[in-house]
Amino acid sequence: MPPETHPLQPFLPAGARVLLLGSFPPPRARWSMDFFYPNFSNDMWRVMGEVFFNDKDRFVDASQRTFRLPMLRAFLEEKGIALYDTATVVRRLRQNASDKFLEVVESTDIPAMMRCLPALRAVVTTGQKASEILAENLAPFGVLESPSVGKSVPFSIDERNLRFYRMPSTSRAYPLPLVKKAEV
Repeated sequence: MPPETHPLQPFLPAGARVLLLGSFPPPRARWSMDFFYPNFSNDMWRVMGEVFFNDKDRFVDASQRTFRLPMLRAFLEEKGIALYDTATVVRRLRQNASDKFLEVVESTDIPAMMRCLPALRAVVTTGQKASEILAENLAPFGVLESPSVGKSVPFSIDERNLRFYRMPSTSRAYPLPLVKKAEV
């Protein structure tokens, strides 16, 4: 399989306090929009709606089977949430979105990205692969392994104290109901 380069630019709103990282976007055929977590069956934007508005459909456009991108972008900017992924070049060992069959050719330079976000206080991963890749990136800063789901570990970079939080995967393949994912 040929290597695949990340199709999106990082979403880094001014004043971002949280950097949310997945592993890598699904194949473009599964996209419902040109943004992060584009697969309509992924629960990310439903979890965000549930957590922040007690409304899992807050960002859902059911009639178009997509998400309300302008509303999402405004929400992320207001809340100070930046988005990207832990891998920039991958090889799909199968033509699906599963992290299990994703070979990371080049990981994202997360420390460099964090340095571009002076208000950053936390880095959050969704899923095991993203957590493992971030832990590798943060090893020089004292992170020896990724935290367990729902937990965090402290680390420092350039004299800034930050936290690395691990959230559950928002993929429907992860066997946890949406409401439980939101609770975590």
